[in-house]
Amino acid sequence: MWRTRPAAACVICRSLSNSSYGIKRKSSFQNFHLVSRSIHRPCYPSSKFQRPLLRTSVQLFSSLNHLPIRKTKLLYVKYGFQSRRNFWLARLASRLLRLRYLILGSAIGGGYTAKKTYDQWKDMMPDLDEYKWIVPDFIWELDEHIDLDKLIKALPDADDLAKLLPDFDKIGESFTSLKGFFSPGSSGETAFRATDQGYENDKQYKKVSDKEKIDQLQEELLRTQYICTTILKLKYQRMLERLEKENKELRKLVLQRDDKGIHQRKLKKSLIDMYSEVLDILSDYDASYNTQDHLPRVVVVGDQSAGKTSVLEMIAQARIFPRGSGEMMTRSPVKVTLSEGPHHVALFKDSSREFDLTKEEDLAALRNEIEIRMRNSVKEGCTVSTETISLSVKGPGLQRMVLVDLPGVISTVTSGMAPDTKETIFSISKAYMQNPNAIILCIQDGSVDAERSIVTDLVSQMDPQGKRTIFVLTKVDLAEKNVTSPSRIQQIIEGKLFPMKALGYFAVVTGKGNSSESIDSIKEYEEEFFQNSKLLKTCMLKAHQVTTKNLSLAVSDCFWKMVRESVEQQADAFKATRFNLETEWKNNYPRLRELDRNELFEKAKNEILDEVISLTQVTPKHWEEILQKTLWERVSTHVIENIYLPAAQTMNSGTFNTTVDIKLKQWTDKQLPNKAVEVAWETLQEEFSRFMTEQKGKEHDDIFDKLKQAVKEESIKRHKWNERAEDSLRVIQHNALEDRSISDKQQWDAAIQFMEETLQSRLKDTESVIEDMVGPDWKKRWLYWISRTKEQNIRNETKNELERLIKCNEDHAAYLANDEVTTVRKNLEARGVTVDPCLIKDTWHQIYRRYFLKTALSHCNLCRRGFYYYQRHFVDSELECNDIVLFWRIQRMLAITANTLRQQLTNTEVRRLEKNVKEVLEDFAEDNEKKVKLLTGKRVQLAEDLKKVREIQEKLEAFIEALHQEK
Repeated sequence: MWRTRPAAACVICRSLSNSSYGIKRKSSFQNFHLVSRSIHRPCYPSSKFQRPLLRTSVQLFSSLNHLPIRKTKLLYVKYGFQSRRNFWLARLASRLLRLRYLILGSAIGGGYTAKKTYDQWKDMMPDLDEYKWIVPDFIWELDEHIDLDKLIKALPDADDLAKLLPDFDKIGESFTSLKGFFSPGSSGETAFRATDQGYENDKQYKKVSDKEKIDQLQEELLRTQYICTTILKLKYQRMLERLEKENKELRKLVLQRDDKGIHQRKLKKSLIDMYSEVLDILSDYDASYNTQDHLPRVVVVGDQSAGKTSVLEMIAQARIFPRGSGEMMTRSPVKVTLSEGPHHVALFKDSSREFDLTKEEDLAALRNEIEIRMRNSVKEGCTVSTETISLSVKGPGLQRMVLVDLPGVISTVTSGMAPDTKETIFSISKAYMQNPNAIILCIQDGSVDAERSIVTDLVSQMDPQGKRTIFVLTKVDLAEKNVTSPSRIQQIIEGKLFPMKALGYFAVVTGKGNSSESIDSIKEYEEEFFQNSKLLKTCMLKAHQVTTKNLSLAVSDCFWKMVRESVEQQADAFKATRFNLETEWKNNYPRLRELDRNELFEKAKNEILDEVISLTQVTPKHWEEILQKTLWERVSTHVIENIYLPAAQTMNSGTFNTTVDIKLKQWTDKQLPNKAVEVAWETLQEEFSRFMTEQKGKEHDDIFDKLKQAVKEESIKRHKWNERAEDSLRVIQHNALEDRSISDKQQWDAAIQFMEETLQSRLKDTESVIEDMVGPDWKKRWLYWISRTKEQNIRNETKNELERLIKCNEDHAAYLANDEVTTVRKNLEARGVTVDPCLIKDTWHQIYRRYFLKTALSHCNLCRRGFYYYQRHFVDSELECNDIVLFWRIQRMLAITANTLRQQLTNTEVRRLEKNVKEVLEDFAEDNEKKVKLLTGKRVQLAEDLKKVREIQEKLEAFIEALHQEK
């Protein structure tokens, strides 16, 4: 091998550029390449440059050398010169042949060596056929995904490529010059001059065209890069869509297989479902969202008609909310729990019905149900409600999170709204946002002026540092179309326009404003808009800040991050609260079991039903005694005043009986049956109340009193007596009063006793009335030091005068004649007492009544021995006891009526009342507000809180365990 300097790399070009043949000058022989040294080797030795060569027969020549015909020169040897033969043609041929053999041999040897090395490497490589699955399918299917025609059209033309290639004509001229240099008969000086001239021309051409070529190359490089980037983007986008679709289908199949129970295992609740259940329990336990409820949730706030509902629907992938044009549709908070599932369905917390979100009729029914629940939750006189509607949405590909859609913030209360609507919406929004772990999803309408926003100030007050706020700008398509300065949108997304901070800023498009648009069409429109949007092309918006898909991913990540950071602290807080409540219960109620409101209600329900059943155990004798006594108390006044007294004042027995029969018939047809049913119903109520309210010793719990009273009142209110009972009772009572035959002396004596008791009771009442009219007698005045009033003195004088009138005429009629009134008044005036005629008549009524009752009682004593004359129909006897027969008829009617009513009570009405009580208890069981109102007290609240805290703690611990397992 020849040793050459590293700098001498070029054989021809360097020798041509640095030397000129035929010019006498000194040049460093060491700077030439080995081949050039053989060409330009001097014929004489130079002690300056090299030592004398050894004598040898080997001559070093280059195969490219063309030696001219020269004179024979002597070869310098150590001891002298010798002549050299001039066989240059043979030597050149041999050199060329030798070079060919060298090249051929090297090629053959190198090829053999390369093949041997390739075989060795091939044997060392493993068999990759088994690992073809590592390469994705799209590599083998590139021709299916890449449109080669479009790619060929996008590549530059042949003319453009020709400009990039070197100038072959110039290269040919250079080779021609070089050929002339080596051609026979040409001098070296001419050859080198021609070469120098070609090089100068080539250098000048390069100076002119280099800049243009560089510019063309840069332009083509950028174009090619853009084309390749676009092709790769489309390719990977299609690949990503296909993979997402396949992943979605696979997950759906897995979930369906688990749902059908192929693995014969019980499925556990998902993490998000467990967490949502904890939030539902918390909302029932603490509706005011105080410091105990710090569990994360995504709170969606925004101005009215800013697009909150549309954003939620895009995240949920279904049009689930009712819609209105410029009208407040969200009237109460709606908690939406998103989770993955094999089918796209929705269901409410308190309902088992599933709404298929892929069917339009189910979507319409769901929207209608949400609207009805909102209206029912709003109290009378209000516009919005604080009651939360809990909705769960499941579907393939949904991001797991819990969102709460709040009513839109308004600036003006319009007609038809409650005056406090604005303040109520603000208070609801603050109550949810003041939770330090709540993620605030602030929705802002991009199509309106930013200065019109109200919610941004509210959000900045609740989260001034923006550590848990995500800002969403909606209707960006309208904003880009209408806003004159696109940089304003950029300022909003960069957080430089609004006085608030946020974790992230997103721009979305949620449709074209048509409520009938489907979610898929909205997604296509959104993607198409952002692909063609100048905001994205000019880098005003970043790719990760657009589309609701990116927003959903970001919100879900932020939500779960917040959950993992705070859930264990909340579990510890509830554990401490549970310990405090348990200690308080042990100190205040050591002997009572911890029963919450629902358990207490069930206990009270059983007691009430037992008491209702006990009504059937009341003896018939007790029922009849109560009914007969109560009925007579109700009808005795009518019997005495309207039947007995008018008939007793007649002249003979025939007129007495006729008057009695007529009045009894009228009474039976109109008043008596109705009065009897009313008495029976009141008797049933009294017995029911007695069983409900009486204390049962140590077992009585006064905490149930209000509930029992409410159940009793509501049951009585709902109960109605059988309408047919009154008609049948009328017939029975009429038949009983028609009978006048007293069968034995015992019944006769019983009738006399009944009459005496009745008359004595009336006489006692009359004596009491007269005493109130005339004042105390002399004995009471003397003993108790009381005196009569002036009016009482006048009435006393009037009473004495009327008593003298009766003594003069014992058979006097029940009414005073006018002349008798005048006589009494004049007699009183003669004694200096001035009286009014009305006062005389009023006093006479009570005086005559007392006289009549005393006479009737004395007549009863005479009739005790009159049963014998009754059996003979009072023939040949001056004794007439028709009034005894009247009271016997009344007494017998009362007994028969009481027996009939007792049968109706025990056979029908008690059971109907029991049924009403059960219905009332069921209604109360479903009405939580009713139970809270009726079962109150410190004991109930403490037990309720203790149960809720225990349940929350257990749910949180189970959720934390599942969260750790998933992590």
